[in-house]
Amino acid sequence: MYKAILFDLDGTITESGEGITRSVQYALEKIGKPEPNLEKLRVFVGPPLLEQFMKHADLDEETGKQAVAFYRERYNETGIYENRVYPGIPELLGELRRKGYLLAVASSKPEHYVKHILDYFHLTEYFHEIVGSEMNGNRTKKSQVIEEALMRMGLSGHRNQVLMVGDKEHDVFGAREAGIACVAVSYGYGSMEELQNAHPLRIVDSVQELLHFFD
Repeated sequence: MYKAILFDLDGTITESGEGITRSVQYALEKIGKPEPNLEKLRVFVGPPLLEQFMKHADLDEETGKQAVAFYRERYNETGIYENRVYPGIPELLGELRRKGYLLAVASSKPEHYVKHILDYFHLTEYFHEIVGSEMNGNRTKKSQVIEEALMRMGLSGHRNQVLMVGDKEHDVFGAREAGIACVAVSYGYGSMEELQNAHPLRIVDSVQELLHFFD
């Protein structure tokens, strides 16, 4: 029986792709590696930013950090608001709270941004803990974020009672590395092939189906 549910943010709670991809596009332009096709930049939604810049644009770490700094120039002012909550999410969170679940957010996005976004969309009240990465680049791995969430919630010794919900393979892998199960949502930014290959506990196709999982 699950007692606590950890939610990813981007692609699970909010549809944040526009703000992220446009900010990545801005950063790539600034470092001389322009990418006109925003669709190709959807891979940046979810994974740690520095790691993805280095992988996608074949950058060394120093240039990758510069790209992250450029990304934040635009994201801080504009990109963070190019975002919306998936329909049904407030109702889902309210119902899960009513059922007695402990809820938390576990995101690879810097915690400062995670809290700002949840405040902006009036979702903070649903969560017992909100955990993200640190602005200096620490705690960006999903498993590290999950470990921090478990520690803050006093559940490090009760992993069989905790479930992760996310939309990308790194959510599934991070949960597995931390010793907890993961339900994947297919309405986010991970492809069905990616999610199937990651072998989560279950794949659900909608917010409504996610709620039914907890009936």
